[in-house]
Amino acid sequence: MPVNDSFSPPMAPHASLAAVLDDRWRETHLGRLLGHGMRRFDARVLSLMANNDQVPLALSNLAARDQISAAHIHITRHLSLQGSRLTELAQAAGMTKQAMGNLVNQCEAWGLVKRENDSRDARARQVVFTESGLAWLAAFQMAVAQAEAEFKEAVGVEIATVVALGLEAYSM
Repeated sequence: MPVNDSFSPPMAPHASLAAVLDDRWRETHLGRLLGHGMRRFDARVLSLMANNDQVPLALSNLAARDQISAAHIHITRHLSLQGSRLTELAQAAGMTKQAMGNLVNQCEAWGLVKRENDSRDARARQVVFTESGLAWLAAFQMAVAQAEAEFKEAVGVEIATVVALGLEAYSM
């Protein structure tokens, strides 16, 4: 199929051709930086958990071998201590119910969570932490605290505070 050399993408009225052709902005815009920061933070948390002797050994080994990913962290972040329905977990994590179901299946096989009858609705099931899952959650809390402390050390307490306040305001 021939290429139409006369096509040019629409530009905002204030954008110049030179500005569009200079694509350095794609590497440094806020969304990309937030994504890089989150991946770095999650990787550090998983690294700390892999080396934490309070994490059940099988889970620590999975984390050390990069078998547990940031996607699995969604369950750790969003599962209520009282339990959550799969649809609630998926919605909180911004995932499809099917994708969350796959993660729950893996975490259930690893002993992090289990499914129980929902006391509020006999037709429904909810996902709850197991004892190993609660140990994992405690280790996650310690790892997050350490990663946050490392962030504060790297950028300074004042900047870290401004970043946290700004992200909190932006996320609400």
